[in-house]
Amino acid sequence: MFETVLSYFETFAILTAVLLLLLTFYIRSRQPKTLPPSPGAALPLIGHLHLLGKNPRRRFKRWAQEYGDVFTLQMGPQRNIFVNTLETMKEAFIKKADFFSDRSQNSIVSHHASNVFHGIISSSGSNWKAQRTTSLAILRNFGMGKNMLAEKILEEVSFYTKELGNSKGKPCDIHYLTNMSVSNVISSIIFGKRFEFNDPKFIKQIKMFNDIVKLSTGVLVLNFFPSLYYLPFDLFKGKKLVQLYFAMRDFTDEMISEVKNRHDSGNLDNYIVAYIEEMEKEKQSGQHNLDELNLARNIDNLFVAGSETTSTTIMWCLLYMLHYPEVQQKIYKEIVEQIGTDRPPNIADKSNLKYLTAVIMEVQRKASIVPLSLPHLCNKDTTLAGYTIPKGTIVMPNLDAIHSSKEIWGDPENFRPERFLDAKGNIIKREELMPFSIGRRICLGESLAKMELFLYLSTLFQKFEFLPVSPDKVPPLLDTWGLVAAPEHFEIRCVERDN
Repeated sequence: MFETVLSYFETFAILTAVLLLLLTFYIRSRQPKTLPPSPGAALPLIGHLHLLGKNPRRRFKRWAQEYGDVFTLQMGPQRNIFVNTLETMKEAFIKKADFFSDRSQNSIVSHHASNVFHGIISSSGSNWKAQRTTSLAILRNFGMGKNMLAEKILEEVSFYTKELGNSKGKPCDIHYLTNMSVSNVISSIIFGKRFEFNDPKFIKQIKMFNDIVKLSTGVLVLNFFPSLYYLPFDLFKGKKLVQLYFAMRDFTDEMISEVKNRHDSGNLDNYIVAYIEEMEKEKQSGQHNLDELNLARNIDNLFVAGSETTSTTIMWCLLYMLHYPEVQQKIYKEIVEQIGTDRPPNIADKSNLKYLTAVIMEVQRKASIVPLSLPHLCNKDTTLAGYTIPKGTIVMPNLDAIHSSKEIWGDPENFRPERFLDAKGNIIKREELMPFSIGRRICLGESLAKMELFLYLSTLFQKFEFLPVSPDKVPPLLDTWGLVAAPEHFEIRCVERDN
């Protein structure tokens, strides 16, 4: 008898929970007529998730072409607005930045770890402003855009090219090596030291950062349905991501302690020491935005965002050169004519290597490695492109839509660096090229990334010719879907030039 009553009670509880979920979804997902259009009716509970397919990137671009400025997608109970044109992005993230500069506080990691929404990327409001302002000032003091930082990069490039030379022109996969090298630039800025490429701790850390980026997109469904986290076999990889998050925290805390222990008073040779000094100054003035919790999350953010995007762009550039060897030859010709082969390139050479600069810009456009910039949160009811945007709506900058727009580029499907050069061979700056996003949330490390890309690639093309494994085995131009759209791993031959 008792078991029967219990069984009825459990059934009633489950049905009630399902009905409440359906009611919640119905209330939250009703599409007011003033919202941007959407690709069909949203299904109960899942919204438009069933329409995304295996590669949502293609769907987002297609819908941008179909709906224009903005469109709406319902992801579970969460409404998302995709912004697809330059003018609408300017309206949202520049003109109405006060409405669209916050971050969503909804993350599966936050359900299982505290203090997630700190640091440069995830925080909002006054805390975000303090972290960004302080970090920018510190990086500028380290010489971002000046010779001191360029010397750090060139030192790391020399270690990197030496490793490439050791391959003796044999086929090899250089993805992890490239990622480690770029990460070492970040490491020298943050920790005041570089790691050896064979350092087990460093190798483990780089793999962990890569895995975090790869898993972050796959677990998005858990942000909308956190109860799915508890399904067996870690179906959506949420448990793995949380595990990696804690491991990343441990590494960061360990490195902060190491820097503190070896620090000489007055020697501000790395980000950690400089941040702590600013933190002490702020305390004396009675403010409390700067603390060690934000310091740790800033480091995580700088490492993951700063290393993965730059190394991915380098790999895309090398892959495109396998498909367009005539472009690679033209780059080398420009290097020989402008700076020769007796010395390595430096940052002062950038104004003379205009074709290489145009190639980098075209790679950034064509690969569009961050198809969707990180989500913004609408913090007040407002309008965008003539539509109503309710408070709490997630707003997604669809950078991919702009980089692949036929109206803007004419032939976006073609790889054509000349689109960034005028008749005299000078660089044409196009505001439609926005690999670092737009507005207040524009990438903090834009200057660093531009310098890294130029110094790495100019040195690489001066020293090596990059060839496929064989003429009939050119790896395809295929990307992996994720927060960062990296090329599928491929082997390449790095043949040293007879300079």
